[in-house]
Amino acid sequence: MKCRANFLLKTYLWTVLVFVLAKVAFMLFCREGHEFAFSDMWQVVWHGLSLDLSTALYFLIVPFLLSVVNIWYWANWLTHLLRGYYIIISLVFALAFVADTSLYPFWQFKLDSSCLQYLETPTEAMASVTAVYIIIRFLAFTVVSIVIFGGYRNIFLQKNPSSTKLKVLSLSLHLIAIPLIVIGIRGGLDESTTNIGQVYYSQNQFLNHSAVNPLFSFFDSLDKSGNEIIDYDFYPDDTCQQLMSEYYTTTSIDTDTLLTTTRPDVIIILMESAGEVFANGMPRLQQLKQEGVCFTNCFANSWRTDRGTVCTYSGYPSFPTSSVMKMPSKSRALPGIAASLQNVGYETTYIYGGDINFTNMRSYLIATGFSKLIWKNDYNDEERNSAEWGVRDDITFDTLLSLIKQPSDNPRFIGYSTLSSHEPWDVPLKKYDDEILNAFYYLDHCIGKFIDQIKQSPQWKNTLIILLPDHSYDYAGANQTQPDRNRIPMVWTGGAIKRPRQITTLCNQTDLAATLLAQLGLSHDMFRWSRDVLSSSYQHPLAMHTYRNGFSVTDPTGFMAYDFDANKMVADKSTDSKRLERIGKAILQATTKDLKELGK
Repeated sequence: MKCRANFLLKTYLWTVLVFVLAKVAFMLFCREGHEFAFSDMWQVVWHGLSLDLSTALYFLIVPFLLSVVNIWYWANWLTHLLRGYYIIISLVFALAFVADTSLYPFWQFKLDSSCLQYLETPTEAMASVTAVYIIIRFLAFTVVSIVIFGGYRNIFLQKNPSSTKLKVLSLSLHLIAIPLIVIGIRGGLDESTTNIGQVYYSQNQFLNHSAVNPLFSFFDSLDKSGNEIIDYDFYPDDTCQQLMSEYYTTTSIDTDTLLTTTRPDVIIILMESAGEVFANGMPRLQQLKQEGVCFTNCFANSWRTDRGTVCTYSGYPSFPTSSVMKMPSKSRALPGIAASLQNVGYETTYIYGGDINFTNMRSYLIATGFSKLIWKNDYNDEERNSAEWGVRDDITFDTLLSLIKQPSDNPRFIGYSTLSSHEPWDVPLKKYDDEILNAFYYLDHCIGKFIDQIKQSPQWKNTLIILLPDHSYDYAGANQTQPDRNRIPMVWTGGAIKRPRQITTLCNQTDLAATLLAQLGLSHDMFRWSRDVLSSSYQHPLAMHTYRNGFSVTDPTGFMAYDFDANKMVADKSTDSKRLERIGKAILQATTKDLKELGK
């Protein structure tokens, strides 16, 4: 009986110790851009311990059941089974720790089930990293697996003959332990169960994330994958509508006119990740801001390309855990700028140098009105392999230029997504030692060259070019708790622009659809979540942003961010933050309800 107690205790304590050491390793390996003191490591371990203790109990269940069997029965296969279990969990732990530490610098959130979506297209998923990077991670995975298993290998069940009386006593103690294990897994007897938010303790999100057990985070998120819709029920429906009714109007009244024509050729260039945090590395874009119409107070709706693309071309909101693009039954029911322009005679084309099947992009683009798609497979082998993600930006910009120069009897609408300003930042130009900033300088160089060339063509006079990012990026300490992290440039240029303007009105990326269509004299009633920011009906400026399990809201009173893991506000830089929280929740509730009804 004592041997079995020692066996279970050693298994449990080693598992907890592994989790604790993983936190320390995570902080050390992900420390770039995150300042913390040695004392913070202790605080992270202490605050994260409750989640580690609970998670470790899940992995004690199999040893516990084998211990029960061992009371009455002994055979060598029990040892072999236990050893096999130790090997499996050692591999699982190592994979989780290495994946968590590797992905966090890119994603800025803990390991969750969203990583599984990228296994559907492994080539695209691996494009962000180099072969050396993968080899180092594989070696780390191997070493960590061996170390973890090394701690388990000497913890085993022993043949323990005893009297029937002692066996009954031992079984009774095991039965008593069952509710204690359940309570430990649950996190106590309170109504609230074990959750990620219980370890949050700091205004520094990196410290909160460091305290989170990546295995718990992953398994807890399995029911929140990108193609699932999470319900957000904060208020009765009438209260929800009352809170947000004044923020979304679909009618254009006395719209300010920016263009010389209502039927220009229109090009929308989605600049990969090019938030305002990279302004210093993009001098040509700054020049274009002065030459054209610049929306100086625009904010991205989301944090990923699949979400930001839908926000831009469909004027449809983003969600913390759901990707509308990955839901064909929903995305095909969305309105689209391309479809609206196609209805009035526009030819519609989309250019993307990567795999257009990634994240269900092809289905979405076709469903929303793009009749011709140009993508990686339309280029030769050398061009397809010019960058990790596919065709390099300078090559696809040449495609764009060639396409717009072709004579046509109809106006043209061209959507174009760049891709070189993305990990692993492999670009053929060297300006800065900082490889990230250098990649954005390369994108800026490509934009400048394209503008210079199209200006020399007769098509320039009747062309409207709109540049904006699909989303922003964590850089130079920027994160989702900071107001300017999601500020993005939106620049309208081209010969169809009347005159240079600076438009300071607060707006969202989703507002492009209604604003553009109104400029072209077209209805935008179908774009329920897009607002014509140049209309006199736009009286209550507000920008909404969602990120992984959280949201932020910006209005003239300031900025706030809310985290659903912590179930609280994690940034308060507004004079009326509680109101912004209520509005943000109401918008999320209303848009989620709309998404659930979409396509029915």
